[in-house]
Amino acid sequence: MANLVPRMPAIKADLDLSNTALGTAIAAGPVGALVAGLAAGVLVERYGSRLAATASGVLLALVVPLVGLAPAWGLLAGAFLLMGGLDAVMDVAMNAHGLRVQRRYGRSIINGLHALWSIGAVAGGVTGSVMAGLGVPVEAHLLGAGAVLALAVLATLPHLLPGRDEPVPGVDAAQAVGAGASPGPGVQAPPAAGRAAGARRAALPALVVLGLLAALAGLVEDAGATWGTLYLTGLGAAPAVAGLGFVALQTAMTTGRLLADRVVTRYGERAVARAGTLLATAGMGLTLGVAEPVPAIVGFACAGLGVATLFPAAYHAADVMPGLPPGHGLAVVSWVARAGFLLAPPLVGSLADATSLRAALLVVPVATLTILALSGAFAPRSAPAAPATAPRAP
Repeated sequence: MANLVPRMPAIKADLDLSNTALGTAIAAGPVGALVAGLAAGVLVERYGSRLAATASGVLLALVVPLVGLAPAWGLLAGAFLLMGGLDAVMDVAMNAHGLRVQRRYGRSIINGLHALWSIGAVAGGVTGSVMAGLGVPVEAHLLGAGAVLALAVLATLPHLLPGRDEPVPGVDAAQAVGAGASPGPGVQAPPAAGRAAGARRAALPALVVLGLLAALAGLVEDAGATWGTLYLTGLGAAPAVAGLGFVALQTAMTTGRLLADRVVTRYGERAVARAGTLLATAGMGLTLGVAEPVPAIVGFACAGLGVATLFPAAYHAADVMPGLPPGHGLAVVSWVARAGFLLAPPLVGSLADATSLRAALLVVPVATLTILALSGAFAPRSAPAAPATAPRAP
């Protein structure tokens, strides 16, 4: 999808759209994600994360060219709507499968998988920039990219884990209720369907908190992606320097994810999240407190590094929530996070219009301190798993 970003000016010009019309069409993407997002868990449970991830990935790659081929605003918005829905399904399914692989490894690998997502986003943006620079027509570029990426997704299918997704070891979705309480002696257990529904209801508040944590991490990331260039420009940075706030944040976040798994395995997600949140808070304090481009860029980098593990940690915590079928917890967390992503840019923008961008960006350290307060939702350092052949105590 990052292939599209550098081609937006050409798409806007080809359809003779205003900024408002283009923005409204793009906003159909998050709407599609919210509509389809909660269905992702059902698809993972029914068809398995392997098939759900590859099918939605192929369809997403084939839908992206429709943005370049759309002859009018309505079809453009429809293409973004489909893209958003498919992206939401693929997001949940590929994370469910990654966490399934992580359980086989017996140690954290999810941060590295998210790092590769970041690298892929940069690669797509670079590809789109090169195609735009060479004057390749938007239609030809997106058709070619869609075909190549659809084949790439299909090529992964034989290498993914076969079969349906199994419940997290030690958790029986049909028996667990809330935190796993069982009925007392002499009390008849409710039907399996009722127990599962009770487990889902009991887990919902925790899942909403995890989704909120992911949304707050996204707000920190959005500070660099949406507002970093404008903020640095306001500090007097040259155009070549103004974009470095976003670059620094994304580079630090990717680096943090590449290195985080060993640290998370050793110290646990909760301790890493708390230390990272403190770093992000200090970084944004530097960005907003010292009105100079270089300290601001360093601060954005600290913020990106500090929140690098939060989204993977939220997904992992949802994946091991007691009593939930595979994929359902991830779907709720993803849905809440996407709702937050939709609301964050207008919130900062309206505050900036009412005050200043510097004052509006104070919501970022507020977000990081909120993450710190809610970080107990993440898992502490866990003891090493017992060998599979170890005898069980009577």
